[in-house]
Amino acid sequence: MLWRRAKRRGPLVVLLHGNGADEHDIFPLEQAFPPGASVAALRAPIAAEGGYRWYAHHDVGRPIAASLAAGMAYVEAWLERQTASSVWLAGFSGGAVMASALLLAAPLRFAGVAMLHGTLPFDAGIALEPQRLRGCELFFGYGELDAVIPPALTARSQAYLRHESGAHAEIRGYRAAHEMPSPEVHDLARWYASLT
Repeated sequence: MLWRRAKRRGPLVVLLHGNGADEHDIFPLEQAFPPGASVAALRAPIAAEGGYRWYAHHDVGRPIAASLAAGMAYVEAWLERQTASSVWLAGFSGGAVMASALLLAAPLRFAGVAMLHGTLPFDAGIALEPQRLRGCELFFGYGELDAVIPPALTARSQAYLRHESGAHAEIRGYRAAHEMPSPEVHDLARWYASLT
């Protein structure tokens, strides 16, 4: 786990890396958040592919329900030990799936969630009924040239967030592959600043 400015109070931003990576890969994203926030990057619990993953999956974007639940319990146990005034999640790829699963499981727990180049956890035992995320703040960034996340899952996630979820969702596409371009980091920083 990596920390920037660990504080006992104030907002906490938790960064969740993609599958096959680790906390060092996503920690540079801490630059998007201002000095008043503590930022932590967690390492996923399952060693795989030269890195770590949050859950086992059928294929990309399709978690195995029991494994996803175990990964969620792992993150939730860590969160229970924190004393922040508010908690924000920002996940990339598999980390975005994990972040959205945690939000769907406990919509009132998080001040905001950023899903970056990932998808919602469809068909994985997580409730996605209409208005499930009513009033929640969410940023969804995706790559228009992303060859990793299936386009059908990206479109399905957009449709739910835009028309069914009830969330205050900012949805933005970028001329990018499976990566976070600088305009997306800028938009993420602006989104966070507008809510704090």
